[in-house]
Amino acid sequence: KAAKPSLLRGYHATSARLGVAHSGSQTVANAEKYTLNTYARPTLVLSHGKGSYLYDTDGKEYLDFTAGIAVVALGHNHPDITAAVVDQASKLVHCSNLYHNEWAPQLARNIVESTIAAYPQGTQGIYAQAADGRSPARVFFSNSGTEANEGALKFARKYGKHVAELGTLGKGTSEALRGDPNLKCGIVSFTGGFHGRSMGALSVTANPKYQKPFTPLIPGVQTAKYNSTSEIGAFVDERTCGVIVEPIQGEGGIHPAQVDFLRALRRRCDQVGALLIYDEIQCGLGRSGKLWAHQLYPEDCSPDILTMAKPLANGIPIGAILVSDKVAELIKVGEHGTTFGGNPLACRVGCTVLDHIAKPEFLEHVQNAGQVLEQELQQALAPFVGSTVVELRGTGLLRGIQFASDPIQIVDLARDRGLMLVGAGGNTVRLVPPLNTSIADIKRGAAIIADCVKQFAAERKA
Repeated sequence: KAAKPSLLRGYHATSARLGVAHSGSQTVANAEKYTLNTYARPTLVLSHGKGSYLYDTDGKEYLDFTAGIAVVALGHNHPDITAAVVDQASKLVHCSNLYHNEWAPQLARNIVESTIAAYPQGTQGIYAQAADGRSPARVFFSNSGTEANEGALKFARKYGKHVAELGTLGKGTSEALRGDPNLKCGIVSFTGGFHGRSMGALSVTANPKYQKPFTPLIPGVQTAKYNSTSEIGAFVDERTCGVIVEPIQGEGGIHPAQVDFLRALRRRCDQVGALLIYDEIQCGLGRSGKLWAHQLYPEDCSPDILTMAKPLANGIPIGAILVSDKVAELIKVGEHGTTFGGNPLACRVGCTVLDHIAKPEFLEHVQNAGQVLEQELQQALAPFVGSTVVELRGTGLLRGIQFASDPIQIVDLARDRGLMLVGAGGNTVRLVPPLNTSIADIKRGAAIIADCVKQFAAERKA
């Protein structure tokens, strides 16, 4: 009797033709031949991960202190994430925003309610209760952080026109702006900030390395000095519609905002009718030890718009914009949209992630792990502070070590020793492990870093 053709045999044959099982060297060769050359990467090829560890195609193990650049908050191959992906993928992955799906409204509700619950003292911005009892904030879903910021900038532009048309900013100014509401279109960002690489987000990312090849950028953007309260009045004026800032800068080198700086921004935005936008794409969703980094600050620093992305679905692409009621009531049907944003797969996973991160005991672990990391590094690197090491900065599990010179060798040495690190601006090495990394692995990572710094310092002296 003739054997029936094997479906598995056909699958493996197809996989071979598609190159699924290529060796590491062939994978690198294919990348160099077929993908756009926008990244500088080592030649290793990662194959899988588990918890706080990654593994390459040669079987080498790496403790991951990058988390996919602060994305994989629950670690790799988390069982709850895997279960949510598998179950939802077997039901409905995408249906567009022509229709409701089960998970986008649920994730929006979870974001709003967990944000309010985590910060009961909040009364301004996204926490300001609507007069008729409506939710104090609403959510728009996108696919990435840069898209979230693009949407936030669009919303600020519309809000600026609204304020201009109301004519509430003083006689002379109001008359001028009512005559041409487009004049209230200015956006202010800050040195050291990073908000994305699409044209609007790039225009508020004041780094010549990223901006120069793509000038001219969008008009109406000014860059003020981060943490300089004295400059706010000169830059944020009646023609400003929005101010975008990271409460803790990530790409710029792990720089927390000062309380007086954020407080002054909030006050000035209220004075001139501008929206205060917090980009918490990297520092939000538990990374600081609070659900949101701005919740480390007094309630009179609260934003009108909050953007998020990276860890929201633990690596499944998603972004979101949380807007206050005064912004939400201005945005009408058809004025913003997305094909993929809010798809049921990403939102189902987002619900799973937020269920973990929003728990007080989870955030307490982040705080404890961050303190252990800080203590271990302070003790181990003390002999090098003032020479090789300039400063240790950060909070929670968003940490940075600034060096006196380019620390790329530190990143390479750590990788050779089985620890993944990522750089940031200003000669800084960024430490952003998964938020559920064990204390033992936090200590192990700190010990490897100390060993690398010791070798780095010795070689510089030789």
